[in-house]
Amino acid sequence: MENKLIKKYSYAWDKYDSNDMERVFELSERYKGFISKCKTERECVEEMVSIAKEKGYRDLNEIIKEKGKISSGDKIFVNNRDKALALFLIGTKSLEAGMNILGAHVDSPRLDLKQNPLYEDTELAQLKTHYYGGIKKYQWVTTPLAIHGVIVKKDGEKIKVVIGEDEKDPVFGVSDLLIHLSSEQMEKKASKVIEGEDLNVFAGSIPMKEQEEDKDKEKKDRVKKNVLELLNRKYGICEEDFVSAELEIVPSGKARDYGFDRSMIMAYGHDDRVCAYTSFEAMMQLENCGKTCVTLLVDKEEIGSVGATGMHSKFFENALAEIFELAGKYSGLGLRRALSNSKMLSSDVSAAFDPNYSSAMEKNNAAYFGKGIVFNKYTGSRGKSGSNDANPEFIAEIRNILDRDNVSWQTAELGKVDAGGGGTIAYILAQYNMDVIDCGVALHNMHAPYEIASKADIYETLRAYYSFLLNA
Repeated sequence: MENKLIKKYSYAWDKYDSNDMERVFELSERYKGFISKCKTERECVEEMVSIAKEKGYRDLNEIIKEKGKISSGDKIFVNNRDKALALFLIGTKSLEAGMNILGAHVDSPRLDLKQNPLYEDTELAQLKTHYYGGIKKYQWVTTPLAIHGVIVKKDGEKIKVVIGEDEKDPVFGVSDLLIHLSSEQMEKKASKVIEGEDLNVFAGSIPMKEQEEDKDKEKKDRVKKNVLELLNRKYGICEEDFVSAELEIVPSGKARDYGFDRSMIMAYGHDDRVCAYTSFEAMMQLENCGKTCVTLLVDKEEIGSVGATGMHSKFFENALAEIFELAGKYSGLGLRRALSNSKMLSSDVSAAFDPNYSSAMEKNNAAYFGKGIVFNKYTGSRGKSGSNDANPEFIAEIRNILDRDNVSWQTAELGKVDAGGGGTIAYILAQYNMDVIDCGVALHNMHAPYEIASKADIYETLRAYYSFLLNA
């Protein structure tokens, strides 16, 4: 059957009528609400599980406990340690026929508190941090910061912490040296202007009041003790509880419209929550499908997809084995066939062309704001090291699917050949012998505290993911 001729537009904005524009901006408002609220992988998974349950998704572990069965049309989720999530919509076709998979990550670059973080220096309480993922350390100073995460006490009680988002909350920050005294600092390389061990977050300056009977005794760390007293009063924790805490330091504040025309969104964590959210929403819009559809939202991508909640974990493979068993069709060979016959979009961001830094890009193979979802045939660095490098047959199939639905798309590389590079989870899923390609939203300021995305590109990415799930 011949492809229909679709009118091509240079920019997605050019094809939108008033109804399309309304849908673009409605999606942007939903996304802004999500990314303003969900600044850690735990918060993303919690919010998405809540929405999925409302849409009829059931917990795989509960189905197993109840010795239930699954069949076509069933909606299932797997929550992996509250930090990774797999969603399945069982199709009418055999599982062995393969699945259509979207895969994104919900972790973002940030500062993590060390396990013994709180100390006092010259009557100032500070928190020691260890940065997570690839960051330009100098970007994190003099920026309003918030603390998000959990503290788990010895008895197993889990305490959620969010400080710095409400207007009445305090915020935190990393100091910088004043310009008047920074002549020596300004001579350093950008990678050395701020050292990792100097990303210390200020936490307080009021000393604990001395008791009358202790006035003659030497009192040390009174500011630190006052901070601990405040934390104990609010959360019921002691200093030792930091050892079993997971506290993340992230930029404070909500996502904002960007530009006079409000055509873009400025937010922390577009990488990769913009692709995670659009993948999730595309999945939630599906009610039935031919091939089983899957959305994977994983942790630890920014540090190599390691650990029990990263894509290198076997949690997806194990969950799929359980689904085969509940469908009454488990076999090792059937599981392998299902994975090998699957197709996947590795939903991750790319770099948008920035005229302020044009020397890093090759214009003919760069992504541009407003031109739709970006496909990266390969990522990696320099000689494609560490990349997936998608097959052209699969790319042609994707082109056909998106053109039929009039989805705006473009292709790009991540900058000039020898400029650097980056990786995604694509190569990990490709190890199952499935077809995989990287695609997502192009950004300015990737890995900075505040990144920029085009609303048109977010909308076209959602449309592309939905079209792929339904038609691949």
